[in-house]
Amino acid sequence: MPSKEDVFDAVKNILIEALACDDDEVTMEATMVGDLGAESIDFLDIVFNLEQEFSISIDRGELFPEDILNNEEYVVDGSVNEAGITALQARMPFIDLSGFARNPRIQDFGNLLTVGDICSFVASKSE
Repeated sequence: MPSKEDVFDAVKNILIEALACDDDEVTMEATMVGDLGAESIDFLDIVFNLEQEFSISIDRGELFPEDILNNEEYVVDGSVNEAGITALQARMPFIDLSGFARNPRIQDFGNLLTVGDICSFVASKSE
């Protein structure tokens, strides 16, 4: 299993390449969408490269849960309902959703996922 530092360095290199961002922009606290400007097409490239780099398999929606966020069962009037929060927590145990749960507007979800969350996800898949 790679060390936390090794995981971060590899994730950082993947993000720099995929998002054409500067080395100093990619910190553990940087958000994927808000700080690094990731778009949905970028996530496909990022997932592919994470799989290749770490020899892991990432199922569709495992890291980026579009199927939950676009589901009328979980989203009402632009906000994720309680069932949706529960589904997100089950799918994404590597991310802290407590702040989002207090004001679960869909438009804010993209600003939750951080580089650190991706590193935690990769580490959990590599165990």
